[in-house]
Amino acid sequence: MYINPPKFLKKLFPSFIWSIDNEMDGVYLTFDDGPRPEVTPWILDQLDRHNAKATFFCIGKNVEMFPGLYSEIIRRGHAVGNHSYSHVKGWGMDTGLYVRDIDTASDLIHSNLFRPPYARIGPNQASVLSERYKIVMWNVVSRDYSRRVSEKQCVKNVLPHLKPGAIIVFHDSIKSSRNLWHTLPIVLDEIDFRGFRCKKIEI
Repeated sequence: MYINPPKFLKKLFPSFIWSIDNEMDGVYLTFDDGPRPEVTPWILDQLDRHNAKATFFCIGKNVEMFPGLYSEIIRRGHAVGNHSYSHVKGWGMDTGLYVRDIDTASDLIHSNLFRPPYARIGPNQASVLSERYKIVMWNVVSRDYSRRVSEKQCVKNVLPHLKPGAIIVFHDSIKSSRNLWHTLPIVLDEIDFRGFRCKKIEI
């Protein structure tokens, strides 16, 4: 699995947002797959300690299960985005069914931002959804979710790519927690050290 998106993918979907252009000092941390009570509150506290803002791409089912936690993300000043209702993979899935899943999540997650789970979205699906949402991808994946990635490697996946305009993917999921608990504080410290600011995505 790549850390940075391959060039062919960016060429295939040039209208997707892969980074924030013309940014002077902002770094954009994003968290996929939540909210989860085992992980998300800890992330929110870490962000508060650094006066950092982030964007949480939420799964509709989790918002349904933990509405108070979803509200807390917003209350603390962070942005939210749609990450589908049931974390579906677009590839090989009927476009109508795929769009319906995202729209179901939209009834719970009030946002114009969408990030396709697994980055697996077909051209027809992208065409339909682009009329309703800003499709936000990334240019750095921490791979915090992978059991093959050590805590130290997770840090190395992120730090060399910290620069203004970068969109960095973490996950507020249980399986990502081991790497996240180690990596996120280090990344936040480094962002502060370099004089950058953590911003939420507002498009």
